[in-house]
Amino acid sequence: MLLRRFKDEAWVEQTLARLGAAGLADDRKFALDYASFLVRCYGYGRVRVLRELQRKGVAAGIVEPAVESVFAAEPEEKLLAQALEKKIRTLRLPLSRRKFYALAQSLMRLGFRSGDIMKAMRARPELKPEDGDDEF
Repeated sequence: MLLRRFKDEAWVEQTLARLGAAGLADDRKFALDYASFLVRCYGYGRVRVLRELQRKGVAAGIVEPAVESVFAAEPEEKLLAQALEKKIRTLRLPLSRRKFYALAQSLMRLGFRSGDIMKAMRARPELKPEDGDDEF
């Protein structure tokens, strides 16, 4: 990829050698560190972390083990509960059906799966939409 951008092949090889010697050209280490950063600092879920690493150009064979390693140490259910709690603090309760689904969408943008989100939201009685069915 660098050769397409920079025509001097010797310079590219020299730069890659320097980065490798400094330990900065290791995709596995980058994927693990970046995935850990996204989870710790932004509270992203598995889907969003996978998408961000793929967007950075990390190979799929490297992305999966890095994400598995990060989420083995930090359970996704715990992250979802923290994100939901943070979102609830900014809401005025009771929720309308529209706000209920907007909350679910915001959690999906953070990278959590819809089934997990609905299970976590249904476990919170204060989040039951005011205009409605028992089928929320």
